[in-house]
Amino acid sequence: MTQESPSSDPAADALNALSQETLWMLAVRDTRDKAAFAALFDHFAPRLKGFIMRSGTGSGQAEEIVQDVMLTVWRKSAMFDPQRAQVSGWIYQIARNRQIDVIRKENRPVPEELHADQATEPDAQQMLGLEQEACKLKTAIGRLKPDQREMIEKAYLGELTHQEIKSQTGLPLGTIKSRIRLGLEKLRHDLKDMRSDD
Repeated sequence: MTQESPSSDPAADALNALSQETLWMLAVRDTRDKAAFAALFDHFAPRLKGFIMRSGTGSGQAEEIVQDVMLTVWRKSAMFDPQRAQVSGWIYQIARNRQIDVIRKENRPVPEELHADQATEPDAQQMLGLEQEACKLKTAIGRLKPDQREMIEKAYLGELTHQEIKSQTGLPLGTIKSRIRLGLEKLRHDLKDMRSDD
């Protein structure tokens, strides 16, 4: 009697290989799943806001752009093809294009980094590089003194103004600014060391 090997279901294997973000996007695309869209929004909105603000856009305007981008994701979800792009690349391309439109309407010069990859999706190597950089940053933030780490997290991850941090913590503005400055200097130094180790 021969033992049969379990049959492999290629469709199931392919589904298991997809990222959570891709599964959410496919649910939005195929069934207009609002819970999946909410999960996508919760995952990407803060990341998009940070991405947009890095080119000099203010917090309020960045939030408006994120809202517009995510609405576009909902409306144009039928255009998403996981064979052609990763979800993050597809969404970031929408964000990049929308940000360029906003900047042009304001007659500001478009930052070079927004032009650089406009026509291309990030490839696996670029995504891996971004993930490695994020991991290094997380490690470096973890090495900060607790008081510096708290101020950096509130200012940059929580996107609070110095005045909002003062209201939350009761600390003087000078102390807040000093801790942020010292924390940023330490981060720069640690990240430089980590990169030179690679």
